[in-house]
Amino acid sequence: MAVTAPPAPTAAPPRPAASPTGAVAVTAGLVLLVAALAVVDITQGTASVGPAQVWHALTGRAEEGDASVVVASRLPRAAAGILVGLALGAAGAALQAVSRNVLAAPDTLAVNAGSYLAVGLVTVTGVSLPLLASSGAAFAGGLAAAAVVLGLAGRGTGSVRLVLAGSALMLGLNALTETLQLLFPEETDGLYRWGQGSIAQNGFDGVAAMAPVVLAGVLGLLFLARRIDGLALGDDAARGLGIPVRATRATAVVLAALLSAAAVTLAGPIGFVGLCAPALARLLSRRIRPLVRHRYRVPVAGLTGAALVLGSDVALRAVTAAETAVTVPTGVVTSLVGAVFLVVMALRARDGDAAAVPDRLRIPSRAAFTVTLLVITAVLVGVTIAGVLIGDSTLLLGDVANWARGRSGQAITFVLDTRVPRVLAALCAGAALALSGTLVQSVTRNPLAEPGVLGVSGGAALGAVLLVTTAPGAGSWTIAAAAFAGAGITSALVFGLAARGGFPQSRLVLVGIGVSTATAALISLLIVLTDRFSATKALIWLSGSTYGRTAGDVAPVAVVLLVGAAVALTRRRELDLVSLDEDTPRLLGLDLGRGRLGFLVLAVLLSATAVAAAGTIGFVGLVAPHAARALVGRRHVRVVPVAMLLGATLVTCADLLGRTVIAPAQLGAGLMTAAIGTPYFLYLLVRNRS
Repeated sequence: MAVTAPPAPTAAPPRPAASPTGAVAVTAGLVLLVAALAVVDITQGTASVGPAQVWHALTGRAEEGDASVVVASRLPRAAAGILVGLALGAAGAALQAVSRNVLAAPDTLAVNAGSYLAVGLVTVTGVSLPLLASSGAAFAGGLAAAAVVLGLAGRGTGSVRLVLAGSALMLGLNALTETLQLLFPEETDGLYRWGQGSIAQNGFDGVAAMAPVVLAGVLGLLFLARRIDGLALGDDAARGLGIPVRATRATAVVLAALLSAAAVTLAGPIGFVGLCAPALARLLSRRIRPLVRHRYRVPVAGLTGAALVLGSDVALRAVTAAETAVTVPTGVVTSLVGAVFLVVMALRARDGDAAAVPDRLRIPSRAAFTVTLLVITAVLVGVTIAGVLIGDSTLLLGDVANWARGRSGQAITFVLDTRVPRVLAALCAGAALALSGTLVQSVTRNPLAEPGVLGVSGGAALGAVLLVTTAPGAGSWTIAAAAFAGAGITSALVFGLAARGGFPQSRLVLVGIGVSTATAALISLLIVLTDRFSATKALIWLSGSTYGRTAGDVAPVAVVLLVGAAVALTRRRELDLVSLDEDTPRLLGLDLGRGRLGFLVLAVLLSATAVAAAGTIGFVGLVAPHAARALVGRRHVRVVPVAMLLGATLVTCADLLGRTVIAPAQLGAGLMTAAIGTPYFLYLLVRNRS
């Protein structure tokens, strides 16, 4: 498969304009805009302190209460917004330049996720570190994540590969952070809310500590500006001009990670400012020639980032009640803006850049397929039996037999009445996600398409979380219906936008990731706004937990799974043809549009009911179909049953490990599959690059 991205940030070194007047004018205009937004931001809040009281506080003539509100809360908040936006905008401009990729940013390179995990690790130790020491930990985590993503994606290989690598690593790192939150709820209390990104401050201590770090980072990038401009010529030409390419690139990435770490330390991960701000600066450079030089672009991107952060905060407080605005993190708003931007970029993408692994698969004999099927079935049976017998109390097969005949004691009955539905939920959810991934990959002919990456699982999770947080007593079928509604809306959006031109892989993946980002932001908003009990329940459910599942919870996904498997096997030849190309099915008289729509609706229904039964479980829809094709070839009469068995085995094993490895504490199956799926996803990218 080949996919490409929009043009690189700078394809060739620009010719300098005769005068930097335009750049100076833009910079001055941005400074005035940031100042105006800061003034408005200072006047907003829960206390009745208006512009007059703010002016009196600034001139030392305010009453004591008004002065305290302005100096201790509102001024630090506005200053933090400016500082965070400046840091993220400058970091994004540098990362896009050295990677020659318009979608490089602290978010897409997993820098924010690495910094967030590092801060979480420091938090659970219980050690109280100074702010600068916490920033150092965040810097180390962010730099390590950026190095991994850039190494996997390669330089100048297109936006899709970089976003895929960054998104996969981000999911894995966030899964580890969620694990810390579940294992250490007391130590990490408030970490989730902080992790959504908020510029609210309690005094100037944090701003004062991080301001020199941000200033040093921006000055460092300005010092490197001429060398960064030279990298646009290409590595060989840059070396010919005497530019130390590796040192320049490494230094720029280190400085960008330092700026991102300072922003994360001060306000948490503020999403997508580092992506949008440089893009807006790049648009300005088309009309104002001096802005193509990074000595001008870096500060302009930084000021644009400051305007985005403050503008988001002002807009949030303008459209919501003051009490609600206090609880909603600014990062939720910027993430929604970034999601829209990513979708717009996806619609402009064109084919051409490799992002997935081409299938060069052997076709095993019928005997080999039979042996493979029997072995996987035996493994699944063994894992299922282990899941039923092993847990907080270990049982025997005789206990299960007596329970099935209604002759077991009260204690054993209680254990199996709660454990068996959990195992069944994991089995059915894993098989459903694997079948959903198989259908999506076949219809779109994209080996990296799966319900999680394409936003379908995110939409299902959004629908279910909305119901869980607003109607805690909702039943299983109601939750399944809400999940299907959410998945249906997001899938219609993703597949509708990507359908033009026959589902181009670059557009499909980028639109899916953009929609997934938006659903994640909205889920965070719901969790932040709800009460603590519902928030904890939602977080546990989102981790892919089967805790507390009953037979009624399993029924929807079981019914849909049986129907889906029957349809997929009955129409296996049509799946084979659809997965080949556009022309072959039409030559054979197949209605390609109607067939695609039917398979996609079935895939959405499978994913939605799986999410309703077992929460958000990522990567199963990617790993299981890939492994199945590697084992038994491309024919769907073989791929479908093998993928379903593999998916059921993976989720059941993950659920078993999650509730036994650290018993009596438990980890959701989704966190365990992320630990398995993230390395596999990254391996696919490495394999394709090599």
